[in-house]
Amino acid sequence: MDARGWLGQACTSMDAIFSNLPTTVFEEMSGLARDRGALNLGQGFPDDPGPEAVRAKAAEALLHGYNQYPPMAGLPELRQAVASHYARSQGLDLDWAREVTITSGATEALAAAFFGLIEPDDEVIVFQPLYDAYLPLIRRAGGTAKLVSLSPPDWRFDRAMLEAAFSERTRFVVLNNPVNPTGVVLPDQDLALLAEFCRRYDVTAICDEVWEQVVFENAVHRPLIAFPGMRERTVKIGSAGKMFGLTGWKVGFLCAAPQLTHTLARAHQFLTFTTPPNLQAAVAYGLETGADWFAEMPRGLERSRDVLAAALRREGFAPLASQGTYFLNLDLTASGVTEPDRAFALRAVTETGVASIPVSALYEVDAVTNILRLCFAKRDEVLEDAVVRLAKARELVQR
Repeated sequence: MDARGWLGQACTSMDAIFSNLPTTVFEEMSGLARDRGALNLGQGFPDDPGPEAVRAKAAEALLHGYNQYPPMAGLPELRQAVASHYARSQGLDLDWAREVTITSGATEALAAAFFGLIEPDDEVIVFQPLYDAYLPLIRRAGGTAKLVSLSPPDWRFDRAMLEAAFSERTRFVVLNNPVNPTGVVLPDQDLALLAEFCRRYDVTAICDEVWEQVVFENAVHRPLIAFPGMRERTVKIGSAGKMFGLTGWKVGFLCAAPQLTHTLARAHQFLTFTTPPNLQAAVAYGLETGADWFAEMPRGLERSRDVLAAALRREGFAPLASQGTYFLNLDLTASGVTEPDRAFALRAVTETGVASIPVSALYEVDAVTNILRLCFAKRDEVLEDAVVRLAKARELVQR
């Protein structure tokens, strides 16, 4: 079969799988927010425009720099900057030339990892609630997902849960840390436990660490790749969009040992091939000069988290703890809301004008149905107004 025939067959197969998927909950809620002029605490993007110096560098590079195809693996200056950033911030020793690939966002990095590494019928452990791209991509790659369900308020896994999940068929585990949607930053003992099971069963970990710079108070993000025995069996994924609050830029990082990177890069070249060179140049500049941003940005978001939590408590809601990310979760049952999270989320966006994410949408089976995810990366007045609107929605339920 020639290349056109293979591509046509692949596209037909992909259409058969993807055309039956529902619209993501993020697009659904954001669409309702746009249509109704609602406050959007659903999709995770900040009100802040991001660091001006980094944006100015992107504009300068667009006007006066190179605008043709950059190297498939990414601009050397950005790959070097990624390796240097992780050396400074996480103590990692990455070879930028052999272990760093630049992608068009973290979701593309995930796709390259899944499509490049997973073979048909490979078993892949995934923790739910989860980022909604994981399962469609794993299944498109031919993998079989094995779900481990986490529960509030701690959202932690333990040895018994991993004993039940891992087997001789397990080839990969997908770990999101810091965790969207739960706001948990996994402690060292949890990561060490997972590393133990990866070593025991010869499993490769695909680590979605896009929120690694957005951690609060005494929480510390440690990458799984840094744990004993994990250097050669971990794919580490980062996101400039989350690091700099520039979510529309879609610049991601794939970091892995050379034998893994060889495969990841081959998959990447047939997905997006490369990423806009001006954005890559700006991200490189930001990583090398952003010490103040990385110190101050989490403190500002932490303050916004506290503004939202205080407003919720004043209205009699019960927020859960958030150690990182842009998100704080709300326990609806403890807040006096008697209807499920999805019904309440739809009521709130359509009747009182505030969008949120029902966490049940991020489970495939055995969903927890009383948790609402709220994005706090917004101005104070938006957060305060949103809580008033949520209280009005609760009143409608209680009538």
